[in-house]
Amino acid sequence: MPILTELFYLPPIEYFALISGQGELCIDGTDRYQKQSYRNRARILLANKVDTLSIPVLRSSKKQFYKDVKIDYGQKWKNVHLRGIQSAYGKAPFYEYFFPYLEVVYAKNLTFLFDLNIELLTVCLKLLQSDTKIQVVSETLDTNEYHDTRGIINTKEDFTSRNIMTAYLYDQMFGVNFVPNLSILDLLFCKGPESKDVLNLSKKND
Repeated sequence: MPILTELFYLPPIEYFALISGQGELCIDGTDRYQKQSYRNRARILLANKVDTLSIPVLRSSKKQFYKDVKIDYGQKWKNVHLRGIQSAYGKAPFYEYFFPYLEVVYAKNLTFLFDLNIELLTVCLKLLQSDTKIQVVSETLDTNEYHDTRGIINTKEDFTSRNIMTAYLYDQMFGVNFVPNLSILDLLFCKGPESKDVLNLSKKND
């Protein structure tokens, strides 16, 4: 059964644990945009703190469709994000191999947040050597046809409150204490081809 889920910006590791092993990932194209969610924010580990990268957006109404939300390029967010990623992972083992794939997407200056997130998710799945295919579902949804996971992953609760994954420790760039469930970038840059194995070890058995 295909998994139905939301579309996030450089999603947290638990998102990929959730979809691990799935042949088809269905994104809800009728989704309404939600503030203070992973739709426009991602967490990375800097030398002294965990930093949240947030994409500013232009919104016309509270009930705006996610697909219609435009990125606010009037703010210099892209430079901040790229510098932040470089500061966090520039010396990571797989940064020089993987970062160019992301850089290509950012260079496009895509108008819509949805489109940016789709392209970044596609890159992340490629770097994870995942066979999962992405499909955007825009017609009226019959949730009986999907494993519906929408609304499960949110920023207001810790991942430990959800039955998706356990924190599998791997070597991070900074700090003595391991920080779990950061953006998938943390895992990819630190572990490279082994990232898929870490996800499989992190995933809780249903």
